[in-house]
Amino acid sequence: MSTNFNFMKSQKITLPKLKEIKRQWFEIDASKKPMGRIATEIANFLRGKHKRNFTPHMDLGDFVVVTNVENLKFSGRKMEQKMYYRHSGYLGGLKSTTLKTEMEKHPDQVLKRAVLNMLDDVKFRKKLISRMKMVKGTTHNYKIDKSL
Repeated sequence: MSTNFNFMKSQKITLPKLKEIKRQWFEIDASKKPMGRIATEIANFLRGKHKRNFTPHMDLGDFVVVTNVENLKFSGRKMEQKMYYRHSGYLGGLKSTTLKTEMEKHPDQVLKRAVLNMLDDVKFRKKLISRMKMVKGTTHNYKIDKSL
């Protein structure tokens, strides 16, 4: 009795070498789109998902400079309704603040928290978020390759 096996063709995968990784600098204006849309764009650039040779377990991401952080846009009534929570660890230690007060105090931390939550929980996540540079206003000293 003969059997005819139809095996699937195996695909060849070439992983990028560490020497081949070239990091570019992207500039994103935060005042043009809502915060969620900007955060997903930034997360994709930091992770390297826009590149052809993206590999999930490797750090292939680029640098991102975000300008006009203080002019972030929000839809609906998020400024009054969206809450941020933190806990001290003690009983009754739950603290909450609104998005409006956070934007007045630290507008860059609001965007950083959104991007950090959109990145995968990989061991090089802190290194990825360190490649995001936030600037109030439009002037900075970073050398930009592409502006979005």
